[in-house]
Amino acid sequence: MNPLKSVLFFVVTCLLSYSALCQTVGVGHADAAEREKPTLLTQMAESHRINENYKIGIDEGKRAVTAALKLNDFTAATKAYVVIANIYANMQEFPSLKKASDSAMLTAKRASNSLAMTYAYYANAFLYKSIDNSELSIKYGQMALKELGKTSDHYILAKIYYLLYALNTRWDNVRNINRYARLATDNAILTKDYNLLGNCYTALSISADYNYNASKSAAQRDSILYFLKKVEEIYEYHPKEIAPKTYGIACINIADYYLKNFEKTDNDAKASAIQYANKAQEVMKDATNGEEIIASGLGILSEYAIRERNYPMAESYLMQAYSMMQVQEVPYYYTLVNIVRSLSRLYEQIGNDSMALKFQKKVTEYSDKLFDQKQALNAQKLEIQYEAEKKNNEVILLRQREKYNQKQRYLYIGISIVSLLGLIFMFRAYHFRLRYSLQREKQLHLEKQEAKLQAKLDKEEQLRLRAEQQLLEVQQQQLQKEMMANVLQLEHKKQVFSQIKEKLNDSHGLNINRIWNEELLLDNDFKDAKLHIQQVHPDFFNLLNEKAQQKLTPLDLKLCAYLHLQMDTKKIASILHIEPKSVRMSRYRIKQKLGLGKDDDLNVFLQKLG
Repeated sequence: MNPLKSVLFFVVTCLLSYSALCQTVGVGHADAAEREKPTLLTQMAESHRINENYKIGIDEGKRAVTAALKLNDFTAATKAYVVIANIYANMQEFPSLKKASDSAMLTAKRASNSLAMTYAYYANAFLYKSIDNSELSIKYGQMALKELGKTSDHYILAKIYYLLYALNTRWDNVRNINRYARLATDNAILTKDYNLLGNCYTALSISADYNYNASKSAAQRDSILYFLKKVEEIYEYHPKEIAPKTYGIACINIADYYLKNFEKTDNDAKASAIQYANKAQEVMKDATNGEEIIASGLGILSEYAIRERNYPMAESYLMQAYSMMQVQEVPYYYTLVNIVRSLSRLYEQIGNDSMALKFQKKVTEYSDKLFDQKQALNAQKLEIQYEAEKKNNEVILLRQREKYNQKQRYLYIGISIVSLLGLIFMFRAYHFRLRYSLQREKQLHLEKQEAKLQAKLDKEEQLRLRAEQQLLEVQQQQLQKEMMANVLQLEHKKQVFSQIKEKLNDSHGLNINRIWNEELLLDNDFKDAKLHIQQVHPDFFNLLNEKAQQKLTPLDLKLCAYLHLQMDTKKIASILHIEPKSVRMSRYRIKQKLGLGKDDDLNVFLQKLG
């Protein structure tokens, strides 16, 4: 071969080899990027969640799910579903939260590993925490910890412990609050999630506040500020990796710490409180949904202005907060109630009774709207709980049916084996007709026994289903009675407040009437209580009025409701503040109105009617 041609052939071969190598490396990098895509998208979704860009966060989470499922990475898909579930929980969209939680569980089962199941159990725990079912939330949280075992995934451990800490704050369980807050922080320190760490330090400050309230120890009081300052330290070193709201809440808590724990004459504490109240407003100025924190800062500033008797300045702060909260697309009624209540007190303090009355009416208006908002959310929560229980019951039924089908299959297999043996025997004993007839008779007997067994199983299944249905009906009736008892207890509380007001109406202190107007947020009319009772027992009062031969008064209806709840005469007399004799007379009058005979039992009649 020509030497020149040999050199050219070598060069071309090297170039082709290099090109193939580059393509291989490029494909390798592309594959690695594709594998990392679900994780990166999930991290972006979580970042949008903590910054309250919920719509974008949901879109990123769904993209992460799609990318993970494309790679058959079910663990990554489960993690993405958990982030989506957290976003829906923050948005209080409980049906969507339930769907995301269920998707996380189904995907985790496909992954078949402990880490995926841990995330799925955490999603379920978060779901039940959001709909106020603390018992199931604790159960799934403990299941997540058990599933996780001795793994080194400190991120999900910190999230689980933080959730358990939050649940225990509902019951003021100081021991568990301290325990879970510390465990959450210890694991968060081992992660690079600085926003989670900031929340954990805030949790430690709250646990220190619980300890201080119990012991009044100066060391515990100082611990509150120490942990809040740790949040500030994180924000200074990692400002882009911690949500403004996390730091804003810490600033408000620091300002509130100085406001509540130091004397009015302590100018250093005052200066620090004002500094952090202003800092919270500055941090949240351009943040999403930061109005509540800004309003809290203005509220603290107004408190200091009132202490200095600078009422125009206090009015300016509160009116600024009121104007800002009024224009929100989704009103924060809880914050609005606090603002207008502060304005009412301020105007009362400076003697402007007309403005005080105006904002006191606003207190009632926003309180009613807050109540309606809570009622709507509670309705959603109850619906989700019902769906969850229904699904759990369906799972139990499916498992029982599977066991039954398995037994049935075994029976069929047994019958098939017997039949096969019978056929073999028949072929071998073909020339023995008598033996063939006996075998045939035996086979028919087995089939008859099978039919009896099948009929018996069907009958037992029907009895079991009927028993379960009766149990559900009894549980529903019990729940209805408990809800009716709660409504009547609320009505009794209104009456007690009313009597207190009447007894104190002769005094000259205006504060008592103001306390009455602040505390009695619901209508003082029994018709509202009657409406709630009708929602629980839709036909109770209608049937009662239809049975009555004379018109029943509201007091009659209320007494019938108490009797339906199986309260005795002494307890009813105590609730209504009348003599037992009056209760018995009222029972007799009601029996006459209902057309009952002397020997008819009113209690039995009302129980059957309910």
